[in-house]
Amino acid sequence: MFVQIVDPSAYSAPYDRSLCAALARAGADVELVTSRFLYGPVPPPDGYRVTEAFYRRSARRGLDAPARRAFKLGEHFADMLRYRHRTGAADVVHYQWLTMPSVDWAFLPRPALGNGASGRAPQVFTFHERPASGRAGVARERRLLSRMDAVVVHSEHAARRVRDELGYDPARITLIPHGALDYLTSLPDEAPLPPELGRVERPVVLCFGLIRPHKGVEVALEAFRSVPDAELWVVGMPRMPLDRVRELAAAIPDRVRIVPRFIPDAEVPAYFRRADVVVLPHLNAEQSGVLHIALAFGKPMVLSAVGGFPEVAGRDGAAVIVPPGDADALAAALNELLADEGARRRLGDAATAAAAGPYAWEGIARRTLDLYGSLLG
Repeated sequence: MFVQIVDPSAYSAPYDRSLCAALARAGADVELVTSRFLYGPVPPPDGYRVTEAFYRRSARRGLDAPARRAFKLGEHFADMLRYRHRTGAADVVHYQWLTMPSVDWAFLPRPALGNGASGRAPQVFTFHERPASGRAGVARERRLLSRMDAVVVHSEHAARRVRDELGYDPARITLIPHGALDYLTSLPDEAPLPPELGRVERPVVLCFGLIRPHKGVEVALEAFRSVPDAELWVVGMPRMPLDRVRELAAAIPDRVRIVPRFIPDAEVPAYFRRADVVVLPHLNAEQSGVLHIALAFGKPMVLSAVGGFPEVAGRDGAAVIVPPGDADALAAALNELLADEGARRRLGDAATAAAAGPYAWEGIARRTLDLYGSLLG
């Protein structure tokens, strides 16, 4: 079976490459169709091939080139048209993302509905983020899904939203978990922590990943005023102004470290190995790659009750859940965990078991190939 995994903007490069490698190990012929990831190295192809078919000129200009986004937009439509003409070779096309879903749906052929009658490969789409809300957002998502033969979701919560809010046929929704990003646990070139962090002796609470408004970093900082004798590390590339973040951090002198930059793969393990607790204080989300890094490293977690996060706690027993935006509840949960080594160990053991069980890539590949096979009849 020849499968194309498509992520034009390389939005989820670690996930894409882990899935491609797992499908290849399971016997599929896999091509990842994407663009060059500009922020740092990515896992090399392992049994699959990569075609950088999108945004080649803007990628050559580099991450800091003037008007990069405008230049990328100028390439987008030509690249989508070019890709549409080369999909015929694949047995299944699986879109992880579409850069401009409000218009990209029009480039995609209508669904084959599993019988091949349309003369084109079945198309699958994965919802990595929350399905849109509001009248315009729902209309946009419905147009996109009208081109798909099946939808993959990572949680029961997402399945309910796609079914109930977007009106998508439940028979065409398949729940396949996001895999634990365990390739990070065995990198050949793992880098140490920066020296100033390597000398820290207090317990560490890690808040990791892109810094965006919905990630709840400010809530974590407000909570940390009531978490003594520990440090909060806020680590990741900012996608929002940091003025308020720095203001809140200044009110907790010597106990907050901010590392405001992209963290390449080689540096990621040291942060997670050092963390005593990983916190995801999101205000809204569906899933998180950071959560699946924490699972791979067997780390206890405190998560907001958003999207599929509660399922990781209720079904897998790998996290403590708090209400989103509730700094007092977050502080109480952190204090309780930091004071109870046994509780941290139990959560960490559950995370390790989950990473080797429902979030293991072998099972994910098997379920994904079963879905493809059902579409091909």
